[in-house]
Amino acid sequence: MAYNEALANRIREAIAHERGVDEIKMMGGLCFMIGGHMALGIVGEELMIRVGPDGYERALARAHAREMDFTGRSMKGFLFVEPAGIRTKRSLASWVAPAAAFAKSLPPSRPNHRRVRRAARDRHPSPPVDPAVQTHPVPRARAY
Repeated sequence: MAYNEALANRIREAIAHERGVDEIKMMGGLCFMIGGHMALGIVGEELMIRVGPDGYERALARAHAREMDFTGRSMKGFLFVEPAGIRTKRSLASWVAPAAAFAKSLPPSRPNHRRVRRAARDRHPSPPVDPAVQTHPVPRARAY
């Protein structure tokens, strides 16, 4: 499932002031990690936010929000926001702020470097390698 790239750009703009932001492609969309913790993401056209168990009921009561049932079960602390709820810059910021605040409230986490490297590679592909230049050492012959 593809994600809305225009929404991704709007989110990047909204969290540009945050430190420790990583983007990772997962769950059929794009996730934004803050301090190694998932804060928000995009699944299709919808915004996915993580507000934690304490902010869940309050966020769920807002217009255009629904429980996140990505796996077929409700995931407490996570919810989806319909496109109608994030049309303006201000409305998007009102969803991004609690998600970023929750992620920053969690203890520091070491990010999964494999995923972060993959996400960075997807954003900035490496230049083509000259086949004439050998980049791997020649394996040594075994002595029996």
